[in-house]
Amino acid sequence: MKSPRTVAIAGLAAFAMVGALAACSAGGGSDSGKTELRVATFPPGADEAAYTAFAEQEKQFEKAHPEIDIIGVEYEWEGPTFAVQLAGGSLPDVFTVPFTDSKTLLENGQLMDVTDEVAELGYTDKFNPILLDAVKDGDRIYGFPRQAYAMGLHYNRTLFEEAGLDPDNPPATWDEIREAAKTISEKTGKAGFMEMTQNNTGGWQLVAATAARGGSIQEDHGDGTYTSTIANDATKAHLQYLHDLRWEDNSLGSNFLLDWGTINQEFAAGNIGMYSSGSDVYTALVRDFSLDPDDYGLTVVPVEDGGGTLGGGDIAVVSPTADDETKAAAVTWIDWFYMQKLLDEDAAVLDAKTLAESDQAVGTPVLPVLDRETYEESLTWIEPYINVPRDQMTPFIEGVWDQTPMGEPKGKTQEIYALLDTVVQAVLTEENADIDALLEQADADAQALLDE
Repeated sequence: MKSPRTVAIAGLAAFAMVGALAACSAGGGSDSGKTELRVATFPPGADEAAYTAFAEQEKQFEKAHPEIDIIGVEYEWEGPTFAVQLAGGSLPDVFTVPFTDSKTLLENGQLMDVTDEVAELGYTDKFNPILLDAVKDGDRIYGFPRQAYAMGLHYNRTLFEEAGLDPDNPPATWDEIREAAKTISEKTGKAGFMEMTQNNTGGWQLVAATAARGGSIQEDHGDGTYTSTIANDATKAHLQYLHDLRWEDNSLGSNFLLDWGTINQEFAAGNIGMYSSGSDVYTALVRDFSLDPDDYGLTVVPVEDGGGTLGGGDIAVVSPTADDETKAAAVTWIDWFYMQKLLDEDAAVLDAKTLAESDQAVGTPVLPVLDRETYEESLTWIEPYINVPRDQMTPFIEGVWDQTPMGEPKGKTQEIYALLDTVVQAVLTEENADIDALLEQADADAQALLDE
């Protein structure tokens, strides 16, 4: 017999499938005379409370904009499948993509120009210029930066305590991470540290660690050309570090085919002591993977040798093939759903109150999409509704402002991340893997991609 939650999730999945099939059409008007707008909601597996909150937000929006009919569609960006969805026309009218994917989409003419709309809304100059640059081609803007993160070290406070470690004093150097990982593995039998390795996430995390150690996998010449520098000392050092955790310390567990979703699942289940990912992942850990908030801790990723913290995020975009009615409705939705809660006190309070009443995370640490002053002011607006354990995230909240933000490489980003996945996998599954040879081959393959 299915539990009520299973039935509800099955019903939501069925609804999402209908929405996904309907999204193959061009959107636009309906028999009711309203403009139907299919919008991205949550990844498959999100809890019922997330949909409850979204349903309330949908009502609020449609009350303010009765001419638009919102249809939510389950959505999760994944590198290997996104191009197929895009080519097949199965994406919602409004969807999100990582900053790293925007350059390719721009080159292919697959993003709607929203320059005039952003200017009319009046917040072009409010955006963090580093983030806005990711969606610009010349002086034209092709999307709305809506969420950003800095890389963080996520750790399980309960496993720290079981291993005799102080969860209020997390590791501050790579050597301390290694020592803590070994202790956790020995004392609890769980993986002290785990690394993503597939679906482009292994490459993503290797690039993040390279940046933290003062290196870079790519030289940007500023004229649209790039030189691969994958075989650099910082990348070599981190691969050797992972090798030693795996083969000398036995502190990396036994699953070496993890991606963003599966490593979150393992962490939420209490099987991982530490891992690196975006600072904003707490929301998904609670919403999609049932993390116990008491278990959670967050600190900064250590930096050395002039390194910085890799930042990223995603943008809300619209297909340029949408009809004019759909485009106008899409901009209205993006402004209301994503942007106003960052800019307007009433909108911020309404959003936070709605989420909090449905037990959704409010106050997860992020990098500001807008200027820091606006971001910190917005936290004062929503303070009564903040429900994430920010006291357990203090090392990150206080430490991230002292780190230099680093952007992801711009040239063939996802393709190169995929190349580096295989390098990370080889180091974790072959004790005698030749790190130099692996990086030299990856460097040559990456340069071939960049030269295309």
